[in-house]
Amino acid sequence: MKLKSLLLANAVLLGCMVSQAHAEDEAQLIKKGEYLSRLGDCMACHSIAGKPDYSGGLAIESNLGTIYSTNITPDKAHGIGNYSEQQFSDAVRKGVLPDGSRLYPAMPYPDYAKISDEDMHALYVYFMKGVQPSAEQPPETSLSFPFSQRWGMRFWNWAFTSDKPFQPIGGASEEINRGAYIVESLGHCGSCHTPRGLGMNEKALDSGDAKFLAGGSLNDWDVPSLRGLPRWSEQEIVDYLQTGRNDKAAVGGEMKSVIEHSSSHMTDADLKAVAAYLKFLGGNPPLQAYDVQAQQKTEAKLTAAKNLTEGERLYIDNCGACHFVTGKGAPGIFPELDQATIVNAKDPTGLIHTILEGAQQPSTEKAPSTLAMPGFGKRLSDDEVAQLATFIRQGWSNNAPAVSKDQVADVRKSLKHD
Repeated sequence: MKLKSLLLANAVLLGCMVSQAHAEDEAQLIKKGEYLSRLGDCMACHSIAGKPDYSGGLAIESNLGTIYSTNITPDKAHGIGNYSEQQFSDAVRKGVLPDGSRLYPAMPYPDYAKISDEDMHALYVYFMKGVQPSAEQPPETSLSFPFSQRWGMRFWNWAFTSDKPFQPIGGASEEINRGAYIVESLGHCGSCHTPRGLGMNEKALDSGDAKFLAGGSLNDWDVPSLRGLPRWSEQEIVDYLQTGRNDKAAVGGEMKSVIEHSSSHMTDADLKAVAAYLKFLGGNPPLQAYDVQAQQKTEAKLTAAKNLTEGERLYIDNCGACHFVTGKGAPGIFPELDQATIVNAKDPTGLIHTILEGAQQPSTEKAPSTLAMPGFGKRLSDDEVAQLATFIRQGWSNNAPAVSKDQVADVRKSLKHD
């Protein structure tokens, strides 16, 4: 009788140990999945202010119309609570829902296709057990014909996506390949920074093609190339992704959300890996030669403040206090204007938008202060903004086309105000 009791006690103890070990393993998986969800920027697209995390409803503007993000909490009626792990994987990596319907590639499944099975499992465990279910019902996406015919995505996927897993770069270091995996899969950097074809497809999905990360356009903003980033050091890339600012630039546009919800949460090792990979890519055209004489000429004229053009006067009155007569700003605080990508972009929309609306840097763990640039849309006319932007694009060593008041008017009309 004593032996039987002893065996029973041992069995109970063993069961408790197994149960505890399973709970610890699950907790680690949830923690890993939460981190991977940050790498994938799931929070930014599937959450809106005032609503539960991941409950959807974000309006994503596209050339096809407005697409609303879905509820991806484990709610069984309105979210993904009934998804099996395979169904979850198919939705994330293939854009196919359990009922066979197709997602639009606003969900970057062409890039997520490279997520490893191990990482996909951790993501599934996190979303099913680490996220609070929400019964929020986001607005229904309703595009005009023929884009409303989701079945057509089957042919789009056949033409423009790949089911090949991530391919490490032969001969590259472990760090570079870690960066390549993040950028090409979860980071889905190519969805914005790779040029798109006539079918709105990314022209390349990995580093094997020189078009990958070679720059593009998003909502009329020029999106810069990430290949090599020759003006930035690896540490400046890390600083930018971690804080939204470095000694040369400050974040703006759609990238603000990426910094706030994704890259600022990455480990130092992963940020360094991403930086190493981007520098490894290279392939950018040579930088425009820095024109020291032109820079000095603009600086001298602004310093003397005599016989100024209207654009120069507007710069002194509205911009000079922060960006200075040098156009260099203050390292880590106010971005450079001389040789800045947004200033020299072929399409001036980004610069015009920033002058009209202003900009605000995100608050991150490493840089909690939210430095803001005010918008000048209410105090400057279309013609004044055009002259100011033209001066900035042609002052110092910048060499970009002039801006017209009609271009400013078009951007102003596109702005949404409450």
